[in-house]
Amino acid sequence: MTFVVEHSGHGSLLQDLGRPGMGHLGVGASGAFDRGALRQVNALLGNDVGAAAVETYGGLVLRAQEPHVIAVAGAAGPVLIDGRPVTSGRATPVRAGQRLVIEPPTIGLRTYLGAAGGIAAPPELGSASSDTLSGLGPPLLAAGQILATAPSGPMPWLDDVPALGRSGDIVLDVVLGPRDDWFTPASVRRLLQDAWQVSPTSDRVGVRLEGTALERVVHHELPSEPVVRGSIQVSAAGQPMIFGPDHPVTGGYPVIAVVTDPHTDRLAQARPGQVVRFSRVG
Repeated sequence: MTFVVEHSGHGSLLQDLGRPGMGHLGVGASGAFDRGALRQVNALLGNDVGAAAVETYGGLVLRAQEPHVIAVAGAAGPVLIDGRPVTSGRATPVRAGQRLVIEPPTIGLRTYLGAAGGIAAPPELGSASSDTLSGLGPPLLAAGQILATAPSGPMPWLDDVPALGRSGDIVLDVVLGPRDDWFTPASVRRLLQDAWQVSPTSDRVGVRLEGTALERVVHHELPSEPVVRGSIQVSAAGQPMIFGPDHPVTGGYPVIAVVTDPHTDRLAQARPGQVVRFSRVG
């Protein structure tokens, strides 16, 4: 079964659960930024938990060439089939010839579109995820492209699932280190107490934050060392950046703290200008 991409929208690409465990080869994990939303659409559709889906900022228009069942989760915003609203978090049939429109969200940033059977794509190193840093995986969706789906199994009987998108400030649990001692005590306090604003230059590599610069007490160069998703690296200008799913496997700026892994999904829905706050744990 297939869809035709009529408009590719903004930043629309395929994501599954990525390529974990390949850092020693220099390959990052990539995968869906909001893993919880990906799991929701796949659960609604009876797919394998990591089946590939479309991650998009909206503006995506698909025409079904055959009947499908789809589900949408993640950010909240208008989703339409032939002009009729579709309920997010619910498995919904689409007839052949109907047009599916995902508009830019009003709450959150990234919407996930799954189809029964999952979106079919040739895997690279075991994954169909698009890694925007390394170039591994399928490229961004393009108008005229055909999206095929794999054969689907029985549909589960599930209630609607709740939206994961959040408005207001985003609070993230963090563990200090491994280089918090490279910063002044006052800067470490500011990291934990200040309201940090999400920069519009954020992407899947990292969520850049803006605020009062963090000052270092150690100024010599740091040899590159391994970094993980959620690492808060501080640039030479003193501004933090939280690594996302397409982060490099090593970094040369000191990491002042690390966001706990479950909370890194929240960053997928952080809109430019939104406030991020940190809460120390551990």
